[in-house]
Amino acid sequence: MSRRSVLIPFLSLGLVLGAAAPALASPTAGVTNGGFETGLSGWSAGGSRDASFIEAGGFDGDTRLTHYAPVAYRVETTQAVTGLARGPHTLSVRVRSDGNQPDAYVSLRHCGSAERRAAIPRTGDRWVRLAVSVTVTGGRCTIVLHSTATAGQWTHFDAVSFGPGAAPGIAVRGADVSHITKNEDHGAVYRDFPGPRRDPFRLLAAHDVNLIRLKVWVDPADGYNDLADTLAKARRAHAAGQRLLIDFHYSDAWADPGKQNKPAAWASLSFAELSQALYDHTFTVLAALRAQRTPAAYAQVGNEINGGMLWPDGRWDNWGGLAALLTAGSAAVKAASPSTQVVLHLAEGGDNGGHRWWFDQAVARGVPFDVIAVSHYVYWHGPLGALQANLMDLTARYGKPVMVVETAYGFTLDENDHETNIFTAALAAAGGYPATPRGQADALRDILTVVAGVPGALGVVYWEPTWTAVPGAGWDPADPASGDGWENQALFDDDGRALPALKVFTHF
Repeated sequence: MSRRSVLIPFLSLGLVLGAAAPALASPTAGVTNGGFETGLSGWSAGGSRDASFIEAGGFDGDTRLTHYAPVAYRVETTQAVTGLARGPHTLSVRVRSDGNQPDAYVSLRHCGSAERRAAIPRTGDRWVRLAVSVTVTGGRCTIVLHSTATAGQWTHFDAVSFGPGAAPGIAVRGADVSHITKNEDHGAVYRDFPGPRRDPFRLLAAHDVNLIRLKVWVDPADGYNDLADTLAKARRAHAAGQRLLIDFHYSDAWADPGKQNKPAAWASLSFAELSQALYDHTFTVLAALRAQRTPAAYAQVGNEINGGMLWPDGRWDNWGGLAALLTAGSAAVKAASPSTQVVLHLAEGGDNGGHRWWFDQAVARGVPFDVIAVSHYVYWHGPLGALQANLMDLTARYGKPVMVVETAYGFTLDENDHETNIFTAALAAAGGYPATPRGQADALRDILTVVAGVPGALGVVYWEPTWTAVPGAGWDPADPASGDGWENQALFDDDGRALPALKVFTHF
């Protein structure tokens, strides 16, 4: 986890409403006028028809479709595509939106199977790609661009395409529950909506959370997040049918962009000894997981290592040292658990320039890795449009799959213990979603939607959804009196009941 923060003009260009869709040239010709360069030719509008119009400023052309009105409105812009072969087809649309509409989506309807939708996210000033796949059985399908919005809310659409084939979809719907043992040992309980008490791993799995992320500290003062605790949590995840992502912090406590402190036992080691200690620790943890038949699917060599790790030996301004440490960690992963994928993880998911610089340095020095991971908290790291643009560039530039391994959002601004909450009114304003259960659910839905639109993206991991506030289970392993500054970003309320955001995973 990192702790960093970070009147649209509408000019109508020849509104054409209600036009019937022309016949397509061939069964796979796709969308007519998908770039809206010939007005609304090929498209029809229903509902608040004046709220659907063409104006300047497209994604890859001169014009775009806009949904907007100075009063509340509901409008659909649609196109029927006919002559389709049976099988999977995918809709791709570029969108840009101020977000928080009561109901806004793109969908595929009347395809002979159930309607499939992708909610339109809050994007910032960047265009975002949405992808929706459906199985066509009736030879036709209707593309739907829908907005139910309050006065002044807007969405732009462009680059609409539709053709055979299925989008890969999200493979990882994850949760980092590293704090769970400590929380339960101090009395935390977890309940479904609003049912009886449940095992949190099985409750998450019941809502399609299929991967568990666990941080590992070397010698923590409170005994949690060490090897024994990690093995116990891994057994619970395995029993619930979930895969594992192991997050090596290479510290006795928190490691993030602002601090990468060596474990006390490694503080006076030479560089050669430090590299060996890192190798041995990584190997021991992953070999033990494999030995108990709960192998890790992924392993992070370091946590949010924009500035390096194990300072000063592996600091960002000593890339020779950092590359050697990363290489040692990667070698240990493969030696202990050959099928485990090596993950390199940076914070600030929208920082394309910083991430390009970092991975260029790693690649130039031959650091081996399999997956690129980022943290992205919209209230610290910026709008989702910047995140998607960065992920698209990283996966194309380095030929590696990408994923978001940390994100979260608050469902309230209320405090539930003596520790000041990290997520505040100021961060809610920066994030752009209300600090409500609906706002939290929309924030999670939007990041999943945006990541699903990235070819080569694996998925999203929510950070510490089970870290509710209970006395004694605070953030500082060396201070039993410390509290929980995260409880208002959990996916469970102050009584341990699941919040609506947990259901979001089931739609991806």
